[in-house]
Amino acid sequence: MTQLLIVHRDPEIGRDLVQLVKDYTGYESVLTNSESETLVWLRRQPEVRPQILLTQLQAPGLDGFILGASLGEMFPGLQTLFLPPYAGSEQRLEVAGSKVFPEPIDGERLIATIERSMRMFSSAPDLFHVLDILQMCCLSGRSGALQMVSGANVGTVYLRDGQVVHSETGTEYGNDALVEIVSWGEIEFAYDRVASPGVETVSKKWNALLLDALEEGRRRALPAWRHQIG
Repeated sequence: MTQLLIVHRDPEIGRDLVQLVKDYTGYESVLTNSESETLVWLRRQPEVRPQILLTQLQAPGLDGFILGASLGEMFPGLQTLFLPPYAGSEQRLEVAGSKVFPEPIDGERLIATIERSMRMFSSAPDLFHVLDILQMCCLSGRSGALQMVSGANVGTVYLRDGQVVHSETGTEYGNDALVEIVSWGEIEFAYDRVASPGVETVSKKWNALLLDALEEGRRRALPAWRHQIG
């Protein structure tokens, strides 16, 4: 039974991933190399209900966000793991439980994440940490809008060429909105690559911006008496 879909443009890397998963978990994978090939294969195998999608974030003929959204509608509870186009050394933030695997791929962490994802209950939401998604989009040079949802909370972060230019929630905008969004932790998200903001409220570089949002969130979480200690 096919439990994983692996989508990668490099057939050698793809085959290595299939073998890694089989050797260390026993799960069966199918390898495809584009959005169209994946969808065609699934239409020909109507009995298949994969539980995990492991996909490149972006490559010719492949946008992992679009593919993940399409398959998420087809298979509720599908868990998505991303292979982004940058090296792990470029990351500025370490995120516990990250579902993003830059090169060189940490095979041990990947296997542990696959095992954890397979244990998720049916129709479980495909959750990512806010910082995981924002860092990945910034390092990948993405433009567009990320809408993020946590319970009743909804926020949008706008990007241009990998920089945050505006953010907003129901009550805040700019840096204050980003602090609020980062405080949500795990979220569901949707990506619109053509959306752009009517205003720009953020100018600081993305990595400093996210570190500032984390620090401000920690400060606000302190009891009132701690704020008075200077």
